[in-house]
Amino acid sequence: MTDERAARAAVEQAFGDHWGRLLALLTGQLRSLEIAEESLADAFERAIRHWAVDGVPDRPEAWLLTTARNRGVDQLRREKTLARKLPLLVVDAEPAGAAGSTDPADPADLVDLAAGAKEEIPDERLRLLFTCCHPALAIPARVALTLRMVGGLTTAEIARAFLVSEPTMAARITRAKKKIAAAGIPYRVPRGADLPERLGGVLAVLYLVFTEGHAASSGETLVRRGLCAEAIRLTRVVSALLPAEPDPVALLALMVLQHSRRDARTDEEGRLVVLPEQDRSRWHRAEIDEGVALVERAASYRQVSAYLLQAAIAAEHAGAARAVDTDWAAIAQLYERLERLTGGSPVVRLNRAVAVAETAGADAGLALLDGLEERLGDYQPLLVARAEFMRRTGDHDAARRAYVRARELAGNDAERDFLGRKLADLDEDSR
Repeated sequence: MTDERAARAAVEQAFGDHWGRLLALLTGQLRSLEIAEESLADAFERAIRHWAVDGVPDRPEAWLLTTARNRGVDQLRREKTLARKLPLLVVDAEPAGAAGSTDPADPADLVDLAAGAKEEIPDERLRLLFTCCHPALAIPARVALTLRMVGGLTTAEIARAFLVSEPTMAARITRAKKKIAAAGIPYRVPRGADLPERLGGVLAVLYLVFTEGHAASSGETLVRRGLCAEAIRLTRVVSALLPAEPDPVALLALMVLQHSRRDARTDEEGRLVVLPEQDRSRWHRAEIDEGVALVERAASYRQVSAYLLQAAIAAEHAGAARAVDTDWAAIAQLYERLERLTGGSPVVRLNRAVAVAETAGADAGLALLDGLEERLGDYQPLLVARAEFMRRTGDHDAARRAYVRARELAGNDAERDFLGRKLADLDEDSR
């Protein structure tokens, strides 16, 4: 016999370990993302009650899979035909009743599958990831659906992370699921020549999640650690399931290296601390070691990509024991390669200008900023860089104007506070 507290702890552990994998498998077998999600959520709720009485099973994931499939089968049986239920997912052609069959799931076949819950549970999360990140869906929908279906975050958690109301986020997720069903979006991993393009879309969604966590676009805090951790976890899944692909490894390296500095990026009062002023003893050395090893592994594929170059830049920063030890010349060269690779990205040019200013002076940095306003408009990082360069050259009036505008555009409180301090320092220097 197990008490309810222990049962809840076991259910929470199983949720974190198995939600995405089980939902992916059930979606393929039941042909409905909606029914699969409802069935699995119900199985987790039942687990709390049953495990408190019967004890935690030896294989919690098998118990949950059996229970969820049985509930899904019951729901299918209540429908006279699958066509009257929901439009069906399009899945890879396999034998009837298998996870990827294009035929409707037969409840009798699924009962047989559920009875054999001791079988090894395959990992179907790639199918679910590619479905959630399908280009037919808008980017906000892809992000929300990936975090809900693959990551297992609740709707309330996702809404809080992106600072929208829970009903708004629930509606976004519901619309995305309905579009998947109505449009017959294929539930499969793309093959052959289609894979690189579609994989790029998946990685872009994961990096977007990480970026929002790493530098929150709004709110009180600079870093949303939960989003960063979830993006890293999901990227690990993609990297493990597609070991022949270099980009997931490179993106994972980039995320791990950037996130390794999280404890030093704000002080005890939550104020932003820029990279040169960070206490490097607070950086996570084990994560830096892992990130550097991942960069080396990604480089071994001998396919230069934007993620690999960005990861190499992050590794250069992480390898400097002190700010003065930073090899800005190497970083500037990497940004130059990245700028060529990305076809002259203005954001990459901006970052290159920052590196060049460290090696050749603020005037050289300003020269690289020429023309970027026409391409980027009121881009806040551009205003911050220009303000800093102007401060260094002694043009305090121009620096003040840029800092003021940058503070007006700051998305979160930590950035606004930091820019306010920069303005105060500028006033002090001008006296």
